[in-house]
Amino acid sequence: MGNRRTFIAVAAALAAQLSFAASAHADQLADIKKKGEIVFGVLGTDEPNSFIDPKTRELVGYEIDLAKAVARKIGVKPVFKQLSVAARIPELQQGHVDVLAATLTHNKEREAQVDFALTHFVTGSKVMVRSASGITALPQLANKKVVTVRGGTQETNIRAVVPTANIVTFENTQQAFQALQQGKGIAYVNDESSLLADYGKLGPAAKNFTILPTSIGVEAIALGLRKGEKNLKGVVDATLRELETSGAANGLFNKWYGPGTRPNMAKRTFTISTDKI
Repeated sequence: MGNRRTFIAVAAALAAQLSFAASAHADQLADIKKKGEIVFGVLGTDEPNSFIDPKTRELVGYEIDLAKAVARKIGVKPVFKQLSVAARIPELQQGHVDVLAATLTHNKEREAQVDFALTHFVTGSKVMVRSASGITALPQLANKKVVTVRGGTQETNIRAVVPTANIVTFENTQQAFQALQQGKGIAYVNDESSLLADYGKLGPAAKNFTILPTSIGVEAIALGLRKGEKNLKGVVDATLRELETSGAANGLFNKWYGPGTRPNMAKRTFTISTDKI
């Protein structure tokens, strides 16, 4: 019995050590500090959240600035890895990126897969149509070809409103927008903020396109984190709260979305304050 007790005690001690090692290793924030860098998964194709500046060829945008603020707070170098919309959550879960700054909609379905930081943008999906189509309302898209991005919430949103729409998806929003311009679809669905930026790119050709007034749902956009990384979420949320309190968050909104920008949104209608939806 003595030997058995000793064996059990040793086994228990070993199990405790392994458990401690696993929990210590599971602290992603400590790993990031040790590495000296934090890897953000970004789209890089979604102006004004993250896109390539045509002059400098560098990634810029609203979410890039938020990501850089998080990196400064932790005291590490920000590294950006471009992802497709569909690859965002798998890349995060597999550890290829530390945080998603990739126009990620926070919804109940995704809460089972990832954790979310505080909501840093609120938008809704809208539809741009070719003006010559004569379409003025969403129901008229029944049985029509509609283009959007693959793996985003836009496809789900438009299907809920127009179940019979013929939806064609592309790897990124730039490809979908180009498809609309080339006449490969009669309508294009995207987040309203990005859609306004796309519309702003059209220049004189804007007269050939119309954004329908009806918004399809309201979406909270947030940084995505791996499940259970409380220390990393804590520092990310603290960074966002500080940006809000200092007024810097509103400044970033105006820089990328406000009057005079391509989205040209009159004012911010939300604050960075909650991770609930």
